[in-house]
Amino acid sequence: MLDRVLYGNVTVLDLLISILVLFAAVLIGKAISLRIRHSLKDKVSKDRLNTISKFVYFLFLIIGFLIVLPILEFRISGFLVAGGILGIIIGFASQSIVTNFISGFFLTFERPFRVDDVVKLGGEDGTLGVVEDIKIISTTMRTFEGVYVRVPNEKVFTGNIINYLENIARRFEYDVGIRYKDDADEAMKIIKELIDDHPMALKNPEPQVFVENLGSSAVELKVRVWAPSTEWFPLKMELLWKIKKELEENGIQVPFNQQELWFKNALQMDEKEIS
Repeated sequence: MLDRVLYGNVTVLDLLISILVLFAAVLIGKAISLRIRHSLKDKVSKDRLNTISKFVYFLFLIIGFLIVLPILEFRISGFLVAGGILGIIIGFASQSIVTNFISGFFLTFERPFRVDDVVKLGGEDGTLGVVEDIKIISTTMRTFEGVYVRVPNEKVFTGNIINYLENIARRFEYDVGIRYKDDADEAMKIIKELIDDHPMALKNPEPQVFVENLGSSAVELKVRVWAPSTEWFPLKMELLWKIKKELEENGIQVPFNQQELWFKNALQMDEKEIS
């Protein structure tokens, strides 16, 4: 039964051997990929580790196919010619897929962002989220609302990319208004001490607290603070609330908008009474 000829000189046994070889190639490729992930997870970045493990896995698949082809009496030259013709047909039929593939190739080498980076793809009005995977054809993200987003690599590569974690430090700022009767020097001193005492607020670049404008209802203070990019948002939320509480405890308040109204008729009546 196993020596039954299927076509040419290929027998059932040859077909079974080919299936076992491919199955072994898949198992070995997955096993080595998992081993690489386990041994290098603390030594290289997550996206680079994904690239290495995928490369090793597909390498073993290619090796398995190259072993199987002679067993099944496939001539590599004819296979390459057929593959070339098929590639041309597919290329014309699906140019966008090829473009996405090439864009993914360049993204892998240029590395404008990595897995777990917070990025905005498409410029200021684009998609904001955390990069979960950089695939051959597309990049997948998770927005801060928990929405899964898949972006074709062509749009990623040709569009604007804003990476919020690429630089180690980011700056945020507040506009803090105080009443005209409050001591602006005391308010700035309190804010500076809060910033200096916080372990996540960077000393270099130096934080800034200064009077930016004399508004219609308040003395407007500008507060600028630098923080590690990974701690930027938590520090921004925490520090603003601390500034508010500390100013209030020292009798310094954020004023409401105020406006004085003068009535012309009332002024005329006062002038008559005086005369």
